[in-house]
Amino acid sequence: MNYPSRLIEEAVSEISRLPGIGKKTALRLALHLLKREEEQTRSLSEALINMRTKTSYCEKCHNIADDRLCNICSSPRRDHSIICVVVDTRDVLAIESTNQYKGLYHVLGGIISPLEGIGPSDLQIDSLIKRIEHPEDSEPVKEIILALSPTMEGDTTAFYLQKKLKSTGVKMSTIARGIPIGGDLEYADEITLGRSIVSRVAYD
Repeated sequence: MNYPSRLIEEAVSEISRLPGIGKKTALRLALHLLKREEEQTRSLSEALINMRTKTSYCEKCHNIADDRLCNICSSPRRDHSIICVVVDTRDVLAIESTNQYKGLYHVLGGIISPLEGIGPSDLQIDSLIKRIEHPEDSEPVKEIILALSPTMEGDTTAFYLQKKLKSTGVKMSTIARGIPIGGDLEYADEITLGRSIVSRVAYD
């Protein structure tokens, strides 16, 4: 594509590096910013720079935070005896959007994936064990919920954590897996349907 300006081409090149954005979408965004007030573009740039340079991570759960502790770990309204283990901040946001969970989180920062060269030492596992064995809160940890994706890597990570945490004696559970609400059985794959049968619950 021939761009009318080298500056436009550079902007498109950088914007298109973002996930899910191709050259055409990047061009539309670049032209949109070009038409906006200069102050609006400057505010966007400053917000992105501040996000990249000033964002910190919670010392306890490793979630994104503005202070030493995130607003979840520092909240007295949360149940500090339950920790939900997730891969990254996106999982925290997804679970929080349900308004069904009131415990704390622990962000691993990834999952075990030998093909990508990611091992247990690359994840925030040691700090999880420390939270269980030496809780900073007056209330000890009673349950660990493994909220990991049902993939080979996710199951491998869950299995490793189960073995690693077994000696702590803490209760361990995993999120339910099965047929989504409104889904038809005939369209469910065999693994999902099988897990739904195995993980069946009492009908109330």
